Amino acid sequence: MANAASGMAVNDDCKLKFLELKAKRTYRFIIFKIDEKQKQVVVEKLGEPNLTYDDFSASLPTNECRYAIYDFDFVTEENCQKSKIIFIAWSPDTSRVRSKMLYASSKDRFKRELDGIQVELQATDPTEMGLDVIRGRAN
Repeated sequence: MANAASGMAVNDDCKLKFLELKAKRTYRFIIFKIDEKQKQVVVEKLGEPNLTYDDFSASLPTNECRYAIYDFDFVTEENCQKSKIIFIAWSPDTSRVRSKMLYASSKDRFKRELDGIQVELQATDPTEMGLDVIRGRAN
């Protein structure tokens, strides 16, 4: 059983779906949540490759914490097509304090399970993870 110091266990499906996103680009995004009854991080939603960033941000709950992976495609100043895997720790100000503490204490362990994250963001409201912020961090 996991405790707050060690973070939550990570369901194998989280790693499998992340590898599919990374290697095969099967998904545009993945949203993960902590299942407190199972004491582990589980996949909550998978975003199809044709979905947009707006679809992704609309999938995050307004008053609950989540972890998310977004596969961000962009064009560099040299006109090269690139892609970066962005990890977002979503912790809105309106979420419960217990939830914020649980997600904060489990984040590092969860991230270690997902090999290949290139950019990390911490966001407490949508402006902190807007497309302009992501574009700035990806370059």
